[in-house]
Amino acid sequence: MQYFESDGLRLAYRVEGEGSPILLVHGFASTHQVNWIATSWSRTLIEAGYRVIMADGRGHGASDKPHDAEAYTLEAMAGDVVALLDHLGEPGADLMGYSMGGMVSLVAAATYPERFDHVIAAGVGERLLDKDKKSTAVVEALLTDDPASIANPAAKLFRTFADQNHQDRKALALCFEAVRADFPDELLSQITRPTLIVAGETDDQAGPAAPLAARIPGGRAFTIPRRDHMKAVGDRAYKEAVLKFLAE
Repeated sequence: MQYFESDGLRLAYRVEGEGSPILLVHGFASTHQVNWIATSWSRTLIEAGYRVIMADGRGHGASDKPHDAEAYTLEAMAGDVVALLDHLGEPGADLMGYSMGGMVSLVAAATYPERFDHVIAAGVGERLLDKDKKSTAVVEALLTDDPASIANPAAKLFRTFADQNHQDRKALALCFEAVRADFPDELLSQITRPTLIVAGETDDQAGPAAPLAARIPGGRAFTIPRRDHMKAVGDRAYKEAVLKFLAE
């Protein structure tokens, strides 16, 4: 791992392969290793001729983990994406994020349109537009000292994933509260880059891709057959759709 600074934080990243750059933004409670290497995404993109840029987001993996809720806004994390491009001297790149990383990618694409070519936001869909999303059950599950006491199945899944990845659970709880705030959906109409929204057919967490894509000028949607939120990440059909989109 190498490191760069953004907003006073020391964040970890790695670069693999040669060719046109693509920057990957992982999901909540994950890391670049879990989201992009273990799923063979990095190998797929390298073999297709891309230079793959991956970071551990703030609060995750080998990056700094501030215990400050204001540190985890989508806008702040979008700033980290651009700071990494600046650090590497890259004027622009393709951009792909999954789940929370998909949200960050959409905000980055709207805020810094001159820095991105193709944008893929995966693991997100119509439910991103929901208002007043609740975070209490997941936050409590992350902070409890007794995982056996977690009754909510979805919250328990988040806690298990966090523990498997050896994460700072207090940082994650603050991050989760921040990203569950109402998404700034007015930004969607400001995205000018070619954008692909991807969600699994049975991904109840994301919801369908098409209604979200319809909010983006020229946005497109791809539905991964028979996949939920967790199983969609490394799916072959998802990879094929992205490679086709990037080649256009």
